[in-house]
Amino acid sequence: MSGIEQARKTAEGLEYSAGFGNQHSSEAVTGALPHGRNSPQRAPLGLYAEQLSGSAFTEPRAHNRRSWLYRIRPSAAHPPFARIDDGALRTAPFTESVPDPNRLRWDPLPEPAAGTDFLAGLWTLGGNGDATQRTGMAVHLYSANASMTDRVFGDADGELLIVPEHGGLLLRTEMGLLRAEPGHVALIPRGVRFRVELLDATARGYVCENYGQPFVLPDLGPIGANGLANARDFLAPVAAYEDEDRPVEVINKFCGNLWSATYDHSPLDVVAWHGNHTPYVYDLRRFNVIGSISYDHPDPSIFTVLTSPSDTPGLAGVDFVVFAPRWLVGEDTFRPPYFHRNVMSEYMGLIEGAYDAKTAGKGGFVPGGGSLHNMMSAHGPDRETFDRASEAELKPQKIDDGLAFMFETRWPVTATAQAATAGHLQRGYDDVWQGLSRNFRP
Repeated sequence: MSGIEQARKTAEGLEYSAGFGNQHSSEAVTGALPHGRNSPQRAPLGLYAEQLSGSAFTEPRAHNRRSWLYRIRPSAAHPPFARIDDGALRTAPFTESVPDPNRLRWDPLPEPAAGTDFLAGLWTLGGNGDATQRTGMAVHLYSANASMTDRVFGDADGELLIVPEHGGLLLRTEMGLLRAEPGHVALIPRGVRFRVELLDATARGYVCENYGQPFVLPDLGPIGANGLANARDFLAPVAAYEDEDRPVEVINKFCGNLWSATYDHSPLDVVAWHGNHTPYVYDLRRFNVIGSISYDHPDPSIFTVLTSPSDTPGLAGVDFVVFAPRWLVGEDTFRPPYFHRNVMSEYMGLIEGAYDAKTAGKGGFVPGGGSLHNMMSAHGPDRETFDRASEAELKPQKIDDGLAFMFETRWPVTATAQAATAGHLQRGYDDVWQGLSRNFRP
């Protein structure tokens, strides 16, 4: 059985624990999880008790993130880490280039060299903030054609929101296994170690690295108690462990650089755990879209799946927004997203199909590609979309032929030098707005 076939077989039988932000608990072996206390004098079954803290001890209970892990060996049992090459991975502060007010758009990443796994295939487009100050975010893309073998990755700089666009992923984390297909997102918390195995011959997608406050579900305000992403649709893994005595490379991203150490065992050896600092997977098609049933296109904030709060209420370090299948019924309304300039900066990607404000096809906005509209950069529907929507018959319309998303952030996104000079950068992106002629008739 090939590695891909074995990964698919494993992924098909996965079980989960439901609920975003829940205090989950799971044990792979009966009796491995202690009751009544977190760190007994002797942990059950000869395991080691270890707390993994994703927040300061004294943060408010509603914001506190931690999990207790019961593992075969303590994480402290490892040799020194040494610096390794960062590849195409970059981290804030982004100082190798200057923020660009121009609208930018890229085609999908080129095919990688043979044997490229998820970590080697990470390519940084840009970002903002400062990872050492735990502020801001980064936009990465990945393209891979091999599973991670005998190596594990952990990110001390931030949490990772993985958005597959092509090819499924099996994520083996310290807390258990997740299956993430195109149309899903997977959230790996800060510091949680994991390995990525491919479920198909190739895989491609997007990653938002969030240096700031952990993602939470947005408040619903006047929407009420229900809507947008439902907490019960987020699925956490159940305990699954590796008890293997063999060399495993553990790669740690710390303050923007990659560090490596070779363990004599797999660090994915957690037999039981409980807590709320945990990975999740979420199916974007379960998003409960709220929209206008009278007139006007709503602001895209109404499509927020997850938000990383800042010190200013309503101003996110980063929002994750999805444009999921929905009905459009607005009367006397220009139905695609409107022309606008925004104090927030927007990176947009496409998972499948077409986006209703941009022309698809070669040279257009295509799955695996992305666009960057920095703060106050004017953007909106291209000329072809404007002409079509301005003349369209306004009957109820189902938008179900595409799945797009947006990373929206409070600060400008500085493109990396490799992104600003990439061969797959679309040099003629401004042309999509040419031909928007003068129609004014006094």
